[in-house]
Amino acid sequence: MHNDLTDIAGLSVGQAEDKAVRTGVTLVLFDAPAIAAVDVRGGGPGTRESDVLRPGGLVEGVDAIVLSGGSVYGLGAADAVCASLGAQGRGYALMPQPGVPASPIVPAAILYDLANGGAKDWGDSPPYARLGRAALDNAALRAPVRLGRAGAGFGARAGALPGGTGSASARSRDGHTVAALVCVNSFGSVRVPGTQQYWAAPFERDGEFGGLGCASGPVADLEDWGEAKFNPGLRTNTTLAIIATDAALTPDQARRMAIMAQDGMARAIRPVHTPFDGDVVFVASTGRIALSGPEPLCIAGLGSLAADCLARAIARAVHHACMTGV
Repeated sequence: MHNDLTDIAGLSVGQAEDKAVRTGVTLVLFDAPAIAAVDVRGGGPGTRESDVLRPGGLVEGVDAIVLSGGSVYGLGAADAVCASLGAQGRGYALMPQPGVPASPIVPAAILYDLANGGAKDWGDSPPYARLGRAALDNAALRAPVRLGRAGAGFGARAGALPGGTGSASARSRDGHTVAALVCVNSFGSVRVPGTQQYWAAPFERDGEFGGLGCASGPVADLEDWGEAKFNPGLRTNTTLAIIATDAALTPDQARRMAIMAQDGMARAIRPVHTPFDGDVVFVASTGRIALSGPEPLCIAGLGSLAADCLARAIARAVHHACMTGV
């Protein structure tokens, strides 16, 4: 176990960065189309193909999910991934016909890192198509997730602290694995005001984000947001997450997990889901292990684990980003 998203059988993760531009792309590639759902919170989301995952849609499986920096320019990463997967013959086709390409299903979400000081003078050639293809190539390595300043979290900020990429996993009593991957670019702070302790500290396992423990005593001022961003703007703050599990889920069950998983953000970031944020949680099931016992109870347990994993992943993202510097 790597304590990251790659602990889920049936997927791989690819990450790519441009250090000069101070941005990056993260991709989750599924060995076979995965049942997926999405839950969007906050006031300023930026997504691609999220409507495909709405209830009652024709297509239930996704080939990949892409997270990217670059705000609207970053959506070009998913376009490139879609083109590459289509060239490989992957994608949805209602009635396959010779000479008619299939349509890869590649939902995506973007975060804003345009004002982080990187070289954004790209004119009409943003780097995101190149980064999307690089992330897809890197997924073939089947390497563990790189934490901190990596992938789509490379140029992110978590309140006043460096943001980044985090991941965490857990195994349920029924033998299912749940994992979260997150790119933290939040308006809110991940630490208790006036301390080094993380809001997610009660959920920490094995000192995975420093073993600093919980802050002692109550929060003195409930309106003190600590290390939140001083001057946020609309669409400039987003926490993007992908929850994956090997449990076999229906689209409705995946959607319920996505709703429950959002609580992980509330456990780890304060404030969260504000008008300044565009928070998005995807859930994907590789369907390797059937649910056992009453299904609603199974989903309740998996959703709770997903929220815990997401809270842990958020703290791990910032902890590793702070260790490596801004």
